Amino acid sequence: MWHAIELAKKGVGKTSPNPAVGCVIVADGKIVGAGYHEKAGMPHAEAVALEDAGGLANGATAYVTLEPCCCYGRTPPCTQALINAGIVRVVAAMQDPNPQVSGNGFKELERAGVDVEVGLLEAEARKLNDAYSTYIKRNRPYVTLKAAVTLDGKIATRTGESKWISGDEARHYVHELRDKADAVLVGVNTVIKDDPLLTARPVGREGKPIKRVILDSKLRIPEYAKVLNEENEDIETIIATTQNAPLATVRALEKPNVKVLFVDESGGRVDMQKLMVELARDGITDLLIEGGAEIYASALEAGIVDKVLLFVAPKILGGDSKSVVGGAGAEKLAQAINLRNLTAKKMGDDLMIEGYF
Repeated sequence: MWHAIELAKKGVGKTSPNPAVGCVIVADGKIVGAGYHEKAGMPHAEAVALEDAGGLANGATAYVTLEPCCCYGRTPPCTQALINAGIVRVVAAMQDPNPQVSGNGFKELERAGVDVEVGLLEAEARKLNDAYSTYIKRNRPYVTLKAAVTLDGKIATRTGESKWISGDEARHYVHELRDKADAVLVGVNTVIKDDPLLTARPVGREGKPIKRVILDSKLRIPEYAKVLNEENEDIETIIATTQNAPLATVRALEKPNVKVLFVDESGGRVDMQKLMVELARDGITDLLIEGGAEIYASALEAGIVDKVLLFVAPKILGGDSKSVVGGAGAEKLAQAINLRNLTAKKMGDDLMIEGYF
């Protein structure tokens, strides 16, 4: 199962809106076949592993990180493929949260006489598909809030300078995060101030095309912004705005790879909860929020954040420097937002702190 999980990790960020799945076929104590789901529309992990095993799959055990699917989609059901190949035992890490499959895949296997066991390394398998599970259960993307901060919680100097708070190693890691996400989101103030590319540029290899989401309720984004002038047609920019946006500006912004998305407003701004539903409809299951302070505040207030990643640099700015989370803030300590399952990891000179809601 560990091997199946490691295989599944190769598909993380590439299979959306499908889950990342790995499968290993074992006969007589030896691995005879292995595979993973590489991309949505391509063969599922079980089919790849069975093809790798060939006739050796007859009478073998299949270790799979997620319950095999039992319904037709862009590919045939994996349950039938396992049954037809003569698999006699299936060990699955977890049940599929998709109601079309959930438990039904196991039942179909058992009706065919296949022994089924569930729960081996379940926690590891669940973490692997946090985005898929959130997408299925909550009809929204899995949201990670990422920020680079100083020891005193600042993201910029009092004059607005923010490049660079974190070191090279942390910034390289962020590009790995982008490469595994479906989209990255920032507010229009970040675009106006920094004019970022918001693309995935992992070291030593080409990153995948990810979507850029810009929150801009008044359509203040400048025409020269890099996110509006992307040469790669596979990279789409979504500008989330409200019905109050000037129609003439909307028409001026629309290009083949730029989409203006109208979302209901809340307090004069884009309603973050409604936006998440719209992004899910667009097939976005994993979203990385990268700023700025007011966007962080809106996301936290809306209750849409699942995970926080803080890259803490050994620096102190003090004074009126920009704090990481804007908004009115809590009046009492009892109103503080609490995180759980905190971990910390050294990353160059910085410290990466990860926590969950």
